[in-house]
Order: sequence, then C-alpha cells, then structure tokens
Amino acid sequence: MADVLVLNAKARDGVGKGAARAARREGLVPGVIYGDKKDPQPISFGLNDLVLHIRTGRFLSTLYDVDVDGTKTRVIPKDVQFDPVKDFPVHVDLLRLGKGAKINVEIQMNFINEEESPGLREGGVLNVVRFTVELRCPADSIPEELIGDLTGLELGDSIHISDVALPDGVEPVITDRDFTIATIAAPAAEIVEEEEEEEGDELLEGEEGEGEEGAEDGGDAGDEDASE
Repeated sequence: MADVLVLNAKARDGVGKGAARAARREGLVPGVIYGDKKDPQPISFGLNDLVLHIRTGRFLSTLYDVDVDGTKTRVIPKDVQFDPVKDFPVHVDLLRLGKGAKINVEIQMNFINEEESPGLREGGVLNVVRFTVELRCPADSIPEELIGDLTGLELGDSIHISDVALPDGVEPVITDRDFTIATIAAPAAEIVEEEEEEEGDELLEGEEGEGEEGAEDGGDAGDEDASE
C-alpha cells in the first residue's frame, strides 16, 4: 500500500486573492484543506519543498499527513494550479480524509515479465491502452501501482482489468465492462504487408472483373456484326 508522507505547512491568515498574493510574495504557495464536513483550512507551503513532492509524478495519488504547527491532518491532494508562464505551483487543494473515507484515485499501470511473452519474443509490440486506471479505494488502502503480468501472452492477446489483482476493498470506477488495459500487437512490418496483400487482392479482383465485362462486350459486338 502507498506510504503516508508528511508535508509541512503553516496556517495562513485570511482567504481570497489578496491573502494568496501576499503568501506568494513571501515565497510560499497558498493552499486549502477541505472536506469531511469541516470548515476549510487555509494554509501555505514552502515552494521548494512542495515542488519536490510534485515532481515525483505521484503527488495526486499520495496520502499525506499535513503538519500545521504540530497538528497533523490526513489528506490527499486533489488539484494543483500552475503559473501559465513560469510553470510553478500557485495553489494547492487538499481533501481532508475522515475515518473510513473512500476516494477515487488514478493509479499507474506497470508491466512485468515481458521476456515471458511469446508474442513479444516474436517481435510483437506492447500496445498500452491505459497507462493509469481510476480506482475507488479506502483512504488507507491506496495501491502504489497496478501490475500487468505479460507471461504467456501471444500476438493478439490482451490484458483486461479482470486480469489485474486489486487489494481488498479496491475496485475500478468503471464497473459496467471488463475494459482493456493493454494488447500484444503484431509488428508494424506485418501490418504493412497484410495491407499491401489486401490492396493487391482488391486490384486483382478489379482487373478480373474488367476482363469479364470486356469479354461480354466483345461477344455482344460479334453477335451484332454477324446479324448485320
């Protein structure tokens, strides 16, 4: 399961654009903790510390204990707003997680045992349809990753969500179908050859059709000449 990391913050006086701009002038990133039927809590983070967490690429799927002046609150980040020009974070929204809370979160797919796939050994290509899967999880049971096992997969075979092991209490948000995660596709060269063969067959059929039409036309013309 995903580890719970600590994110240090401090209480922020005031709300609104003016207070947020004041925090940014101090080199801080304003944020807010909301949810769990409690009042929103305005806070701010050190820019450098926050950027290190965001750059992991897992910020929005990581549980944090936000430490505000010694008081910790369990949260999961829900949104990060960036400066459109300088591309640094300018505001963070964090969802407060109460006991027994369930949340939707995007979890990354990783694939193993490529060398055990006959289709890949024959030159096939792993075609990933979903790099992440949205799951409904208990807040304390968020998996770090999802594993797609390629063992034994032939050309044309697929991995579906039913082939992926999920922790107890965790389920995909999409429940009305067994959706595809990845497929073992034929090599591009084979696809091109098949297309060329199909085009050649179509061309040959067309030429044969024209020959038959020509023969019929010639027969009719000969009959007409004979009658004259």
